[in-house]
Amino acid sequence: MTGLVAIYRRELAGLFVGPLAWILLSIALLLNGFLFTSYVNSLNGNVDEALRFLLGRAGPFWFLVVLFPPLITMRMISEESRSGLLEFLLTAPVTDAAVVTGKFLAALTFMGLLWASVFVYAFVAGQVGPPTNWGLVCAAWIGALLCSGLFCATGLFTSALTGVPLAAALSACVLNLALLLLPMLGTLSDAPWVRELLTRLDVYEHLRGSFLFGLFDTSYVLFFAAWTALFLFLAVRSVETRRWR
Repeated sequence: MTGLVAIYRRELAGLFVGPLAWILLSIALLLNGFLFTSYVNSLNGNVDEALRFLLGRAGPFWFLVVLFPPLITMRMISEESRSGLLEFLLTAPVTDAAVVTGKFLAALTFMGLLWASVFVYAFVAGQVGPPTNWGLVCAAWIGALLCSGLFCATGLFTSALTGVPLAAALSACVLNLALLLLPMLGTLSDAPWVRELLTRLDVYEHLRGSFLFGLFDTSYVLFFAAWTALFLFLAVRSVETRRWR
C-alpha cells in the first residue's frame, strides 16, 4: 500500500509539473463553460437537461473522454520504458500491480478534477434560478468519472505495449472509439444473440441510462468497473513481461 501511494503521489505531481495537464484543463474548462451556457440558453433554462448534455448526451463529452485520457496516460509507462526509468522502478520494493494502479489513480484524479467544474456550474445556476438537483449532479459526475476511468485504463494498457508515447496515445484513441462503436456492429449482424451481446456492451447506454438521470445502479457501476479492471489487468501483465526481458 505504501508503494502504491508513493507511485500515485509521484505521478500526480508529475502531471501538474508539466504543461500538458494545464493545457488540457484549460481547454476543457473553456469548452465546458461555453457549452453549458449554450445548452442552458437553447433549452430555455433547463439546467438539469443542460448538465445531461454536458456529461454524456452530446458529442463534445465523448470527444474529451476519448481523447484526453490517452494524452494523460501515454507517457506514464511508455516514456519510462524508453528512458530506462521503468526498469529501475520495477526493481524497487513495489509490485507491478501497485505501479499500474498508482498511475491509474493519478490519471483518474486528473479526470475527476476536469469534470468537477460541473459542480461550479450547478451551484451558480442554483443561485440565480431553480434549486439545483444535486443528486443528478453527483450521479452524472460519478458516471463521467467511471467512463473516464475505463478510458484511462485502455490508455495505460497501450502505454505498456510500446515505448513510443504518441503511438500509445493513438492506439488508445482507436481502442476507445472501437469500444464506443462496438454496439453498431450488432445492427450489421443477423444473429439475435450477437445483437443482444453487443447491446449489453454499450458504453454510451450504460452512462445515459442511469447516471444522467440521477440514478446510482450498482449493475452499471460494475459494468464500468469490470471493463476497467480488465484493461488494468492487461496493463499489469504487459509490465510483468518487461521484468523478464
